[in-house]
Amino acid sequence: MAIMANLSFDQFQKLNQQIYQKLGLHFDEKKLYFVKSRVAKRMAALCMDDPQDYIFMISYADPDGVEMQALANLITTNETYMFREYDQLQAFANYCLPEILSAKQAKGERTLRIWSAGCSSGEEAYTLAMIVQEVFPQVQTWDCEIWATDIDENMLRKVAAARYGARSVHDVPEEFRAKYLVPSGEDWVVRQRTAAMVHVRHLNLSDRIAMRTMRDFDFIFCRNVLIYFDDTSRKAVVDHFYNSLARGGYIFLGHSESIGRVTPAFRLKRFDNHLVYVKD
Repeated sequence: MAIMANLSFDQFQKLNQQIYQKLGLHFDEKKLYFVKSRVAKRMAALCMDDPQDYIFMISYADPDGVEMQALANLITTNETYMFREYDQLQAFANYCLPEILSAKQAKGERTLRIWSAGCSSGEEAYTLAMIVQEVFPQVQTWDCEIWATDIDENMLRKVAAARYGARSVHDVPEEFRAKYLVPSGEDWVVRQRTAAMVHVRHLNLSDRIAMRTMRDFDFIFCRNVLIYFDDTSRKAVVDHFYNSLARGGYIFLGHSESIGRVTPAFRLKRFDNHLVYVKD
């Protein structure tokens, strides 16, 4: 507790600047206590007493970003569960996915690439894998990749394990649960056939070089992630998403997020009561 009290507001701002430069995340004054508590954990782990020493280290003595990664694991938010924002998934399953599959079949293509960006512990990626298999059983004969990326290494280990508690699966329809999940004690494990569709990768959405390697996606899901960026870094990430999408590809954001306020590059498209963004 004393360590938290010793982190002055000026030091908070300096640390916040480093977080923003390296992660693209912005924390306003309302998050002061939150950041202090996370920094306190890192200082305790490093046996540091002076916050200024920690700020100096993370600013000038962390060339490989090891400590920034350790801090990132603590300050990123990981609230998710399977079949979250169900109406969006309906638009994906009933309209967008069949449209993309039909267009690919007409051209003789047999590839499908989906990106769950800021995937947290991976429930979204496995939800998408279930839906794809349900809508298009022939996908097993296609080259289908679902990439789950996040900056938090601890979360990515959970994605790789594909093992979830009751809270993560409580919204999974019963027929899907029986078909795609296996009970294991008090948890549920994603069946191997479904889990094999998901590829895990560590990725910082603010890393321009790494983001350029993400290309030719038919769908990008980045839901409830951009709210943690400011206008400048948010636009940079969305611009990268535009370049990552194939023409005709779709991007899905959280209900509280809007691409239209960030860039005019995507076209808003309506399917019944659903509004989605597409790259022309």
